[in-house]
Amino acid sequence: MSLHSAGVLAGAVSAMLFVVSYLPMLVKAARTRDLHSYSLGQLMVANLGNLVHTVYVLSLPMGPIWLLHGFYLGSTALMTCWWWRYREPRSDPAGAAHGVSV
Repeated sequence: MSLHSAGVLAGAVSAMLFVVSYLPMLVKAARTRDLHSYSLGQLMVANLGNLVHTVYVLSLPMGPIWLLHGFYLGSTALMTCWWWRYREPRSDPAGAAHGVSV
């Protein structure tokens, strides 16, 4: 096996392992709709990082990194959308103290 072939095989296996490691998080978030432990700031920086990293990935020949990066782009964007969609509306503690229902 050539060094190039071994590198592609290692890339494919590691990409598959990274995807499999993310799946439980995505499934749990979809099932429970509980994203309280996720920070909007972290999700936004991750999306920005993915967008910038896309420039690098597109400069590479087609390979496992393209699939892995596509998965990261999609899963991070999805988690951000879910964070916005499933967040609880903010309550007004001052209004609640005065008997005003929110």
